[in-house]
Amino acid sequence: MSELSSKAIESNAFYINPDRSVAVINYNEEYIQDVFQLINSQGFYNLVHLYLDESQLAITNKVEGLDAKTYISILKAILIDDKDNYEKYDNEQILKSIEDFYSYYRSYFRVSLINKHDSAIAKSDFMNIDNHFNEVVIHLYRAIEEKLQGFTNRTYRQVNAGTNACVLTQTIKWDTPQKYQSLESIRFLDTLMLRPPMMMHTKSNKREGTFSEVFDNPIEKFDGTQKDWYCFPAKIGESLTFIYFHRDYFVSGIALANLFEVADRESIAGQKPDEILLFGLNKTEGDVSHYYHDEANNIWIGEVPYNDKTTYFGYMKKMCLTLHNLHMIYENHLPIHGSMVKISFSNGKTKSVVFFGDSGAGKSESIEALQEVADDKIINIETIFDDMGSFAFDEKGNVYAQGTETGAFVRLDDLSSSVAFNNMDRGIYLNPELKNARVILPANTYKHVVEHHSIDMWVYANNYDAEIGLHQFPDEEKAKATFISGKRKALGTTDEIGMSTTFFANPFGPVQEEERTRPIIDKVFNKLYQDKVYVGEIYTHLGYDKSKDSLHESAKELLNELMNN
Repeated sequence: MSELSSKAIESNAFYINPDRSVAVINYNEEYIQDVFQLINSQGFYNLVHLYLDESQLAITNKVEGLDAKTYISILKAILIDDKDNYEKYDNEQILKSIEDFYSYYRSYFRVSLINKHDSAIAKSDFMNIDNHFNEVVIHLYRAIEEKLQGFTNRTYRQVNAGTNACVLTQTIKWDTPQKYQSLESIRFLDTLMLRPPMMMHTKSNKREGTFSEVFDNPIEKFDGTQKDWYCFPAKIGESLTFIYFHRDYFVSGIALANLFEVADRESIAGQKPDEILLFGLNKTEGDVSHYYHDEANNIWIGEVPYNDKTTYFGYMKKMCLTLHNLHMIYENHLPIHGSMVKISFSNGKTKSVVFFGDSGAGKSESIEALQEVADDKIINIETIFDDMGSFAFDEKGNVYAQGTETGAFVRLDDLSSSVAFNNMDRGIYLNPELKNARVILPANTYKHVVEHHSIDMWVYANNYDAEIGLHQFPDEEKAKATFISGKRKALGTTDEIGMSTTFFANPFGPVQEEERTRPIIDKVFNKLYQDKVYVGEIYTHLGYDKSKDSLHESAKELLNELMNN
């Protein structure tokens, strides 16, 4: 792999990479059942070795100069009350070091794996297996801590001491074209157990640029092994997508579980995917992200290089959506960059509203402002899709909307504190202390997301004009011009700042296939205007007014329009 992995250390059962702050524990290779097995394991030795090398406290503390073998012998002596072998060290210093070592391990994103085929353990037991490992880790820490301090604790905190997530994997035979045989040995994630709230940290916190086409199939560069690569099989809308990722990207690979439906065995076996993503290739063209259309096999392939920049989850999510949207355009569906909500009002009305616009335009802020000004006039707001959906035509020629994701990937700054805190027990938080901090929250069931939803209103989130309120476009040409121009004032959520334009406000598919997208846009607008669907814009004012007072005024107009017309 890349030189970025050079610090990684591996034993049969334990892989740890300080460059990526990722640790992977394979229970099939070795299952730790008690503290003595843990402290004598090769994985524990490797962890201690890394800790002594990397921790500032370990370097400056009195344990400076100790090697891993000596450090572990001190811990063993403490466990069995062999004071002769640890009393020469200062108890206070050792205790500080133990606290630091425990925190060091928990600063990693830790994933445990069980492969179903190599294990007689029933699927229903895998969580109990992982829970037991967590108990062993916390027991080792507490036993040493309490012996050193000379008394038992009065307060215990049941933290995720061992792992953040546990995954069942399996090998499934799918309809593999000849060219893709190198992927056959890579195991699929089957069932995932997460321990939220999950606080994850990555070296990068922003996505840059757009994805461009290449004319050589990225599969030719794939040389991954069963040990270092895994596949998250995702249902994205009605597409089947195989997301292959290097294990150093487990943060993103696990985070997908809050965003997309995991495809089951029946959906994979004997099937050919619509899209394949290879995430973490050693080399890509120009070392940036690309896509390729394998027309012979009708598969869209994405390639993303292994580097610090691509650790940001947005690269994985947006490449998946780009591949899906390109597939949709070729199926004559229109990809929509926006949010769709179904709102139930106290007067008995229900309306489906699509908010449209590029990143930072104010789509999710508009929905939140609507909730804040509604008081008791809104009974419920159901999210159909949070970031990407598509418009299509049914057999009768009517336009319907359909979602892609079952979750929402949103900036923490965009959420009120009540929403952020109320969902904490389900959330995956990415770099929560930094600018552009994100949270991934489950939003709806896959079954409901892919239903055919009618559209009552479609509004462009306009964050660049000084007006306040809601504006309905009198004719389809004026509406189309605004939606196609994709103007916005970029707020630094990507690498853009200031006024920008993006074709149809969607750099994930329509930009790459503008010529194919334009006729679908014409057809959709024509039908919506025939059916007298409200098409307009909401002035979010976010390019001017950070207080959101103006947005609340616009939300009041929106509320009035939805309830009374």
